[in-house]
Amino acid sequence: MLELMRLTRKRVINSMKIIAGLGNPGAKYDRTKHNTGFMALETYLKKNSLTLDKNKFEGLWTKFRVNGEDVVLLEPQTFMNESGRSISQVANFFKVDPEDILVIHDDMDMPIGKIRIRANGKSGGHNGIKSIIRDLGTEKFNRLKIGIRHPEKVSVVSWVLTPFNKEQQELMDQAFEASVNIIDDFIAGRDSQYLMNKYN
Repeated sequence: MLELMRLTRKRVINSMKIIAGLGNPGAKYDRTKHNTGFMALETYLKKNSLTLDKNKFEGLWTKFRVNGEDVVLLEPQTFMNESGRSISQVANFFKVDPEDILVIHDDMDMPIGKIRIRANGKSGGHNGIKSIIRDLGTEKFNRLKIGIRHPEKVSVVSWVLTPFNKEQQELMDQAFEASVNIIDDFIAGRDSQYLMNKYN
């Protein structure tokens, strides 16, 4: 029993969270709909006076400590379809369980600015999530999905690689503000069921 308590305490002490925002690197893609994950993460960085000061594991990232919890904030620089390469490298290096990873990404199956949290599941056709499932070898990681809706009169590629208009951006900014609270709750150790009940 004593040994079990020691092991349990050790896991708590060594626990770490990874929050990864998905997008495409480079000025060409800045503020486009497919970079929703980047924008949400950057809102959190700005609110907390943090910067992505490290360039390793095919990503830009920073590591900090809050309330005794080590946290990595990550923007993969591999382009969307290979996001899993960067996330899996960070997870393997720091020995982070998939259940302690939160991935923020755009979702065309939801209205603009709508938020939904999932604890696991298939990719839903999102190539970034497909890549992460492949490289982590599991579907059991958390997702914060932010809606960008399906296009009406343009191709999917044209839609996701163009910026939001003013009205759309206002809705997205509200979602990004909510994402700050979700990230804080995730770092604080709130489980996925709690997050889904509170925010979905």
